[in-house]
Amino acid sequence: MTGTPADPAAKFDPARAGEYDHQARIALAGYDTCHELAACMLAAVLEGRPDVHVLVVGAGTAQEILTIGALEPSWRFTAVDPAPPMVAMARQRLEAAGLGQRTVVHQGYVDDLPADEPFAAATLIGVLHHLPGEPAKRAILAAIAARLRPGAPLILAGNYRAYASEPLLLAAWRQRWRLHGATPAEIDAKLGKIQHGADPPASEQTVVDLLAEAGFEPPTRFFASLFWGAWLARRAA
Repeated sequence: MTGTPADPAAKFDPARAGEYDHQARIALAGYDTCHELAACMLAAVLEGRPDVHVLVVGAGTAQEILTIGALEPSWRFTAVDPAPPMVAMARQRLEAAGLGQRTVVHQGYVDDLPADEPFAAATLIGVLHHLPGEPAKRAILAAIAARLRPGAPLILAGNYRAYASEPLLLAAWRQRWRLHGATPAEIDAKLGKIQHGADPPASEQTVVDLLAEAGFEPPTRFFASLFWGAWLARRAA
């Protein structure tokens, strides 16, 4: 992420980091499928290329690295995340999976990384909707583009469109939490935290426009689940 006055990283305290993987799988129906398809999309684009180095922005608990690393045993990763509890969790999971030697983990922001060694690919999963306002969203996408080779793929995934704009999807989201045992009060608390703590792009077209402004070609959407979407876009030559 890039720094903002109201830093979204502050939300990810030790308690939230500890429950993130479990809660994310409830909040996003198809969490593992999205990560698996993201890995497959990158592998399809970069098939046969040697020495692939992937930039993982907002790495969180490193689920994308675990998934991509299992599919591509020779790829290397640079992970960046500003939240200390999430960085600690990522390092722990990467070491346990035997991926520690293939991954450099930075606590900080994309802007902290040098731009003179461009990456072959990048991921930005579950981050964009946490950044308040379009300027912050543009900034992080531009910072990633500046660190990618021409033609390199970016996997972008996250919530898009305002939650209140789709009442049926919001109601279905409530039912998903109920399906997993949450009480009405717990559901109100969870969805209230989500709705008031995030600022998703206004629409899929907004996502396309943000990518274009940052220097990416029109994206291909490969996954959707309620408010969530996932795309692959290449950095323009």
